[in-house]
Amino acid sequence: DVGYGPQDDLQQGHPTPLPLNKRSSKQNNALPFWGNETSMNLNPLILANIQGSSYFKVSLFKLKTYHEVVDEIYYQVKHLEPWERGSRKTAGQTGMCGGVRGVGAGGIVSTAFCLLYKLYTLRLTRKQVNGLLTHGDSPYIRALGFMYLRYTQPPTDLFDWYEPYLIDDEEIDVKAGGGQTMTIGQMIRQWLTKLDWFSTLFPRIPVPIQKLIDAKLEKYASENGISFVDTYLDRGSNSGKQVRSGATSVSQPINDRESNRFDRGTSNDPIFKDKVKRNSYSHCDREERSSRYHREDEEFLNRDRREFNQSYRHTRERNERDQFRQERHRHWNRDCVRVQDRNRDRLRDRDTDRKEKSRSGRISRSRSRDDYRKRREQSERDRRHR
Repeated sequence: DVGYGPQDDLQQGHPTPLPLNKRSSKQNNALPFWGNETSMNLNPLILANIQGSSYFKVSLFKLKTYHEVVDEIYYQVKHLEPWERGSRKTAGQTGMCGGVRGVGAGGIVSTAFCLLYKLYTLRLTRKQVNGLLTHGDSPYIRALGFMYLRYTQPPTDLFDWYEPYLIDDEEIDVKAGGGQTMTIGQMIRQWLTKLDWFSTLFPRIPVPIQKLIDAKLEKYASENGISFVDTYLDRGSNSGKQVRSGATSVSQPINDRESNRFDRGTSNDPIFKDKVKRNSYSHCDREERSSRYHREDEEFLNRDRREFNQSYRHTRERNERDQFRQERHRHWNRDCVRVQDRNRDRLRDRDTDRKEKSRSGRISRSRSRDDYRKRREQSERDRRHR
């Protein structure tokens, strides 16, 4: 049941309430989750690009609170496509590598989907989601709130969330680069009736629940005296895509839309008729936050410059040291060569001197023997004459 909560479990004798992801209660502030809690039901390629993008890992890592993320959406989100314009090439790809599946061809993931996943990491409460849906500063803040519900909430709760805004006439440009303007009401009616959204897919709604949603849309249109016409985005051929009936647009005067806006059930008082003024949010001091963000960005850039200059200086000093070592080694080698040449010359001169001395010694010794022989022969001759 929609209103079933942990108090009902305890009253009926259950010892412990059901886990949060098994309940769809709207009586407390905590939101349930439906689907894959690890991936937030996102396309694996989109999720991998979000988790690997420097914008998500560096810029969004500094944002710790709900209000800071809302301000970042206000400044950075310009469209609702999953990829930035011109960053993903799918021409010539078919089958599982086609543009709808998002397999085999990545790109630069958009800031909208990075911030959508950042909101998921904050685990928004019911009050915070309602704050996104009724925010008056930017239609993209509201659109990300609706998209957060489409990806995370049980299909049985989607119509209850979207019903007060089915004929919301605030316009939003959803296409990267502009040129695809639609109203909030048209956008959420399309999300209720079609899976495809700019080369990605929303979580699939079971067929029985989809039939109930289509019947509720028709009943809503008949009760309010309006008719829905085709609200599908003109994205070319619909071959190979799941198309469901019931997605239509509003053909009703704007004044009647405003009078019927946000009527729900038996209540005749709309949730709000006038858009919330931009300066009514005490937490949205745009000028102060803008200057703070610019100052932080400038400090980040200055830190990068300092690190680059420091790295360049270290590299230059290392190159100078290497050059000095090479020069010193070259001089040392030259000195070694000189010493080796001098030692070689000294050894050669010493050998030459030794040879000269040896030869002169032999000559002198031979001369001495000849003189001694001559003197002996002369003395013998003299002795014989006597």
